[in-house]
Amino acid sequence: MGIDPLRQTLIKRLQGEVFDVAIIGGGINGAVAAAALSATGLKVALLEKKDFASSTSQESSNLVWGGIKYLESYEFGLVWELCRSRNELMKSYPNEVKELRFFTTLERGFRKPRFLVFLGAVLYWMMGRFKTAAPRLLSNSDIQREEPTIDLGKSQGGLEYSDCYLKDNDARFVFHFIRRALRQGATALNYAQVQGLAWDNEGKWSIAVKPADTASFQVRAKLVINAGGPYTDQLNTLAGIRTQHRHIFSKGIHLIVRRLTAHERVLTFFADDGRLFFVIPMGACSCIGTTDTRVQELPARIEAADRKFVLDNINKRLRLSEPLTEADIIGERCGVRPLVVAGRDRVLDQEDWVNLSRKHEIEVDKAQNHISVFGGKLTDCLNIGRELIEAAAQLGVKAKTPGLWYGEGSSEAKARFTSEAEALGLHNVRDQGEGTLAERLWRNYGEEAVKVLGLIQTEPKLREPIVESAPVLLAEAAFMAKEELVYDLEDFLRRRTRLSLVVSRAELSKSKTLYRACELLFGAGAEAQWMAYFKSQIPA
Repeated sequence: MGIDPLRQTLIKRLQGEVFDVAIIGGGINGAVAAAALSATGLKVALLEKKDFASSTSQESSNLVWGGIKYLESYEFGLVWELCRSRNELMKSYPNEVKELRFFTTLERGFRKPRFLVFLGAVLYWMMGRFKTAAPRLLSNSDIQREEPTIDLGKSQGGLEYSDCYLKDNDARFVFHFIRRALRQGATALNYAQVQGLAWDNEGKWSIAVKPADTASFQVRAKLVINAGGPYTDQLNTLAGIRTQHRHIFSKGIHLIVRRLTAHERVLTFFADDGRLFFVIPMGACSCIGTTDTRVQELPARIEAADRKFVLDNINKRLRLSEPLTEADIIGERCGVRPLVVAGRDRVLDQEDWVNLSRKHEIEVDKAQNHISVFGGKLTDCLNIGRELIEAAAQLGVKAKTPGLWYGEGSSEAKARFTSEAEALGLHNVRDQGEGTLAERLWRNYGEEAVKVLGLIQTEPKLREPIVESAPVLLAEAAFMAKEELVYDLEDFLRRRTRLSLVVSRAELSKSKTLYRACELLFGAGAEAQWMAYFKSQIPA
């Protein structure tokens, strides 16, 4: 496959310039770092060894929440800050980060009385500055009337409260920040493996990079930010950086199945191990999970026991016409939560590990102009971006006061897009049971959504959906081919869209329109991409 023009431009820029900041890692932490720092006028490079958001940041539950579970361990400061961050994301991304009700059922014998749990939800609402709907105590009769699919055999009733979720998917949300960084002049490249780092006599970093499609070269930068997520410790070892913090990992998986409730709400339970367990809406599907298993090796992999845990727990708690089995699984998510531990040699017992939260730490090495980002979660991403601006300033990397580096497009741009979408009739097309196609295009592309409409106006055939059950358009593939650094078919199916999560592999492999999208994305390399992904022949 040939190198697309945007990749060629970015690779030449990486080879020929000295950067103020080089960020390693293209998950949520690296993406917000690139967006925030490029908004200050700094010359920023971002290097990601695979695709953007292809590790932990594509494996979340799609929840944007203030951490209600941390109330039980009395981490009030963390909850206060996470709620503030959640509210800021709601305000900044009003079409993507949406309030959602969490419908919680408690079993008899639960470790806390139902009314005490309800009071905790009231406290959570207050700590959320009353920005969501108030919580509500639920009796068994309330649950039976409003969600008859829930099995009440062991129930003592429950409660309902509000938090937020992403209407689309986590990887797409991460790409919002990558796209903004590119618009602000950053050089962000995926499939660019960092093979070595060295702090030289001139007070700069030399970074050996091997892109997937060219020979290795060196990237020079005044400052390095290690935003490698679960690979942060490995990268620090490669760079010869010793830190006070390190990561341990908790594996979490989610299974995606047919829609289990008609209501647009999260069904919340406590699994057999006592941890929160969710049924989360995802278009025409439901996302169920999660597990919480300590692991040491990366990448984490789904085991048969993981699937059994999730299926057993949901089958115990819902009254389904037929129990869910592995044959009902449409898609899977499996990732690790990088949990921060202070102290290189600290040994954690089981209780210590269970109580670790998703806080983040930013550690600065002033001697070598190096910053490490540990932990974090999607909800807290804007804080990480702001803290990295301050940390870079401490190291003498001069920058101007940043403009707004996050959020959806302007109201004027949205009005223009809406007018053009109405002219094309897209405001009446339903999208996966979650509003209209026009609304999704705006959520996914922001101000650049008008370019997708322009492609449809120029070539009406690009209006065709790739699959009827989840109508991503051919025009979106055509747009991504030019502007979104799609390198292989999984990038398109898993991260730029969520097609492989909500549509079965068998259905995708039979789609002639998907193969046409593959041709738009990869040109002469389409057949090889298709064969590599599906390992089957092209649809007749």
